[in-house]
Amino acid sequence: MSSDSFKFSNSVIVAPLVAVLSIWIVFWVEMQLGINLNEYGIYPRRLSGLQGVFFSPFIHGSIEHLYNNTIPLAVLTAFLFYFYRSAALRVLLVGTLVSGLLTWAIARPSYHIGASGVIYLLASFIFFKGILAKNYRLVALSLVVVFIYGSMIWYIFPVKDGISWEGHLAGFFTGLVLAFVTKIQVPEVRKYDWEREDYREEDDPFLKHFDDNGNFIESAPEEPEEKIEIKYHYKKSSDD
Repeated sequence: MSSDSFKFSNSVIVAPLVAVLSIWIVFWVEMQLGINLNEYGIYPRRLSGLQGVFFSPFIHGSIEHLYNNTIPLAVLTAFLFYFYRSAALRVLLVGTLVSGLLTWAIARPSYHIGASGVIYLLASFIFFKGILAKNYRLVALSLVVVFIYGSMIWYIFPVKDGISWEGHLAGFFTGLVLAFVTKIQVPEVRKYDWEREDYREEDDPFLKHFDDNGNFIESAPEEPEEKIEIKYHYKKSSDD
């Protein structure tokens, strides 16, 4: 079994918990101290705006903005660390850095804040990697992501004022690229005896419990034992 076998570990709980607590604690500090940290967000093509690549995912403009990002961030992070645990931390850190730099390069002159770029990164990576892996569980996960968060695709376009669609697009594109370049070891799908090429029905111990008419019998018919015959040949002695 590979290192990416689907087993529960502490990281499946710890990683989403740390992610959610970090954004809520930053917002709580802003409220308690009466400060605004928006200026630590990404400001495109300004050298000082590069600090937002590291800080912007933790900063949110309102409680509604924070709430809308909390559940998707927790769910997708848990998915990432459960199904892709060997590559999860690398995807999260590298993806956040690259998508942040891409936002800095292409976005409008404004402060871009929030964890939504990371959410698009995770959703994109999990969806495309599941399709590329061709493992039925990962494909099913991709379909779950589409079913729950498929409507997010519209927000990589400028369809609504006041949102960083450039950050969404950067996260989506980065997740797509990482899905192609990130190597994972997918657990082998278990094959039953009847799926093998050398399978023979007459050798199957289960099928031996059925007669020619398809009726189940308690015990498989025992093959008749070969009778061993001993034949003696008498030869007269020459002295007789």
